[in-house]
Formats: sequence, structure tokens, C-alpha cells
Amino acid sequence: MNVRGQRITLGVLLLVALVAGLWALLAPRSFYDSFPTSSLHWVATDGPYNRHLVSDVGSLYLALGALTIAALARPALAMLTGVVWLVFSVPHWIYHSAHLGLYGTRDQVLNEVALVGVVIVAALLCVPLNRWVSAPAPAQRAEVRR
Repeated sequence: MNVRGQRITLGVLLLVALVAGLWALLAPRSFYDSFPTSSLHWVATDGPYNRHLVSDVGSLYLALGALTIAALARPALAMLTGVVWLVFSVPHWIYHSAHLGLYGTRDQVLNEVALVGVVIVAALLCVPLNRWVSAPAPAQRAEVRR
């Protein structure tokens, strides 16, 4: 991954954090009833409304967002940001994967795609910069040294 890819990856995670975080914190009942859209109800399907829990989820996402903003400002924090997102996202994905029976087929697929997507994006940040950039051929290296 290069610096541009890292910034795009951080931007995707920031978008996830801000949408979920602000929605859950500022409108917890709406988040509970309508997340991720008014036609999909992934939170309400899994138990009774608990304002405290939904507000805490919003705060958690905003904390992840704050860390992600810090990593955008200081790229040295990108790998740590990926690890922290994984600490949250992997158990979150495992929980929902174990409870897919709560949803219809469309919601099962979309739930898995969304949650696995966040895990993959976070994992990308754990790959050192330029890890995927191939090393120059020996002739190119000689030219670079001149």
C-alpha cells in the first residue's frame, strides 16, 4: 500500500465511524429503528431498544473516528489505527455472523459484506507502506544509484 492508498483507506473508515457514530449518538432511537437504512433494520432485529447501549455505540464509533483523523494527520498512526479498528470489527463481525438467522437472505448478505468490508479495510492499514510495491529490477537499481 502506498501513502495515497493509506489515506483512502483511512477515509473509508472515517466515513463509517462518522455516519454510525453521529447517527447513534445524536438520534439513538432512529439508529436503532433504521440502521443502516429505512428499509433495512439490522439493530432493531436483535433485541429491545436500549438508549444507553446505542449511545455508547455512537461514542465508540466517534472515538474510532477521532483516532482515524489523527492517523490522517500523522501517518505513523495508521497501523495502530488498523489494529484498533480490528479489535472492534472482528468481534463485531463474528457476533453478527453467528446471528444471521435473525435476518432475511438480502440482509444476511449485506450484513456480511459490510462487516467483512470493514475488517478488510482495517487489515489493509496493518500492512506496512510500500509492502505491495515490487522492488526494482537489478538494472533499475543500478540506474537509481548513479
